[in-house]
Amino acid sequence: MELFEVRTELEKTANRLADFRGSLDLDEKETRIAELDERMLEPGFWDDQQAAQTVINEANSLKDLVGEYKELLETQENLELTHELVKEENDPDLEKELESELQELITRLNDFELQLLLSEPYDKNNAILELHPGAGGTESQDWGSILLRMYTRWAEKKGFKVETLDYLPGDEAGIKSVTLLIKGHNAYGYLKAEKGVHRLVRISPFDSSGRRHTSFVSCEVMPEFTDDIEIDIRTEDLKIDTYRSSGAGGQHVNTTDSAVRITHIPTGTVVTCQNERSQIKNREKAMNMLKAKLYQLEMEQKEKQLAEIRGVQKEIGWGSQIRSYVFHPYSMVKDHRTNTEVGNVQAVTDGDIDIFINSYLRSRI
Repeated sequence: MELFEVRTELEKTANRLADFRGSLDLDEKETRIAELDERMLEPGFWDDQQAAQTVINEANSLKDLVGEYKELLETQENLELTHELVKEENDPDLEKELESELQELITRLNDFELQLLLSEPYDKNNAILELHPGAGGTESQDWGSILLRMYTRWAEKKGFKVETLDYLPGDEAGIKSVTLLIKGHNAYGYLKAEKGVHRLVRISPFDSSGRRHTSFVSCEVMPEFTDDIEIDIRTEDLKIDTYRSSGAGGQHVNTTDSAVRITHIPTGTVVTCQNERSQIKNREKAMNMLKAKLYQLEMEQKEKQLAEIRGVQKEIGWGSQIRSYVFHPYSMVKDHRTNTEVGNVQAVTDGDIDIFINSYLRSRI
């Protein structure tokens, strides 16, 4: 990169930072941080631990956002000084260092811009992610377990915590269904675009004839709601069942009726939670999941109404997948919402699927 090109890129980064400052409304956020810090010093702040944790989470997220912006601004100012030194001293090593740090700054600016774009009401919430294999038996259930590993590894690399709320293993391999709670700032904002049907085409490891198989898994993504979200759920509309947890467990998990299944009768919505030893805790988490599902249902109904007004027709069936992961006869990932190929490799074997999908996911979420 020539020195004049570096100068141009530095001007672009300065302009982007100026735009970010306007979008952030920095003064308002710093005022809000001060208010939250004062609340944390009030007597009795910890009397309601859940409310206290909500305040702390908001303060931490705001501090992280403001702190990241100030770090980016400081880095840009330091690069301006380095640029002046390079012009005066004509040092090739210093010029290479300047170019490297400038590229790093641009990458950080892109990540920061994405954070600012996640500004919808519940983007900052934790995410509840459900995977449900479609028809196809063991083949689809195995595809479900691959997606489970994919999202789990992505979340861990993001620094998010992953908690399994419900898990139903497959008969021979894979999963019949799984529900994950992914905890982290903007978890729902990052994952909400993953909602839909995911299609896999590959030579089946479960077919002795080595034939090509197509498998489908439905992915549902919802924001986690806590008690601070007001959603009207009447007690008489609920059917609550308790049963013994399945799978590996500890001293109490498989010996008491700790698992909870809640059915919302008017909508037929069913949620289950069995990861906690306490029935009370499982019930609380199941209620939060139910809130999320009812919110999602309401949003889908509104979208359907808008689609009818616009005259949009959406086909339901084989072509409803949002993304295809094709490993035979070639290797690629295609996003059907944009009709574009978004990832590909020269050759992929069954053993490379995890590597390929994780590489793709890092570039897309």
